[in-house]
Amino acid sequence: MASPLALLLFLSSFFFSLGRALPREAIFDAADVLSDSGFVSMSLTLEIVAETILEQSPSATVFAPSDSAFKKSGQPSLDLLRFHFAPLPLPPASLRLLPAGARIPTMLPGQSLTVTTSPSDSETSVNNIKLTRSPIYDDGFLLVYGIERFFDPTFQFNSQRPSPDSNSSCSGKNHTASASDSFDQAIETLKAGGYSTMASFLAMQLSGVTDQTGITVFAPADDTVMNRIGGFGEYPSFFRRHVVPCRLLWNDLVDFSDGTELPTFLEGFAINITRSDGVLILNGVPVFFPDVFFNDRVVVHGVSDVLAAQDNALHVDDEQVVFDPLEF
Repeated sequence: MASPLALLLFLSSFFFSLGRALPREAIFDAADVLSDSGFVSMSLTLEIVAETILEQSPSATVFAPSDSAFKKSGQPSLDLLRFHFAPLPLPPASLRLLPAGARIPTMLPGQSLTVTTSPSDSETSVNNIKLTRSPIYDDGFLLVYGIERFFDPTFQFNSQRPSPDSNSSCSGKNHTASASDSFDQAIETLKAGGYSTMASFLAMQLSGVTDQTGITVFAPADDTVMNRIGGFGEYPSFFRRHVVPCRLLWNDLVDFSDGTELPTFLEGFAINITRSDGVLILNGVPVFFPDVFFNDRVVVHGVSDVLAAQDNALHVDDEQVVFDPLEF
């Protein structure tokens, strides 16, 4: 598994890149490297469509089909090409952290790719197509992987994960499994993935709690938390506003319509769901890594910043809060 430092450095570079568009020079450099690596068709295609697809993106990962794939399928549509562009940098260390079934957003609105290998596997595949072991091009903001054929937008991933609607409401269904064990698994994954601060909060405030409903944690990375959180007195409210009292997998989240508000464990604070170019946005913050961790009780999604209050925040009634506020 990748070291926490490697992922943390990667996340840091992403946050600092926000607000800057990818330079044209990077596109041309990537196209040259693709051509030299035998991906001539994608090299030419990248030069033609990159400005249209990546016009406002500060970073991206491109999945480049082989020349034989272009020869077999012909020139792809612009929508199919968008399906091969992810609006975030994904170095190998970060891809290997994603569990099977994790979703990767694409530049095709409303469509995402699916990781089909596990962190323990020696290679990484997406939509059941293997990626080159290392990027063909990588400048920290733009990465390009080679693939043997085009991704299929109709691909469906069959896994052993629970049904998306198995506990997707916030009505408070309980589980029989040990809450402590479930939280311990989540804590270890968060620590390994560069979310040690949120892991510490989870350990202090939830581990050992029994007979509670499932929860969803929206976890900002460590460097973002340290830059935004104040003194010790703010810790409880900070943590509670990033936790929803129900278990929501990525498939559940994308089914919500724009304007949906999710209650949190912080009374009076709600998370508002919107979309921008197909990317799911929570209180103005993109979901960065869907399904970083999930089990029968806990789901964790990585977000690119701290969740701040919205003007139309939902006021949550006391009976809707599953955890006793005194526990925090």
